[in-house]
Amino acid sequence: MERLKSHRDFVTVLKRRRKVSRNDIVVHFVVRDDSSSLRERRLGLAVSKSVGNAVARNAVKRRFRVLARQYEDELPERCDVVMRAKPSAATASFQSLDEQVRSSFGAIARKTVDAR
Repeated sequence: MERLKSHRDFVTVLKRRRKVSRNDIVVHFVVRDDSSSLRERRLGLAVSKSVGNAVARNAVKRRFRVLARQYEDELPERCDVVMRAKPSAATASFQSLDEQVRSSFGAIARKTVDAR
């Protein structure tokens, strides 16, 4: 899974207002309709200071990256995803985050199939 790198890419995903919310995370998504050869899925992480100090924020980001790689095959091709951590994500168990990411990515897959 590639990374969303530019601010413009983040803003594009967040402005579309398509999202799936769970207890500890909010997953914003958009399926790119460009005709470029970029077929990969891209991931961006948004973990604010309200989640905790730098150690807690980095731990949450590491967990999000592992879980996103694990479930990325559920997402459609050319899908851009921004995973936003709620403050409770810092204290959530890995198993809880695992279930939330799995159900969120599954919901995105269902929503994008319905839209086509």
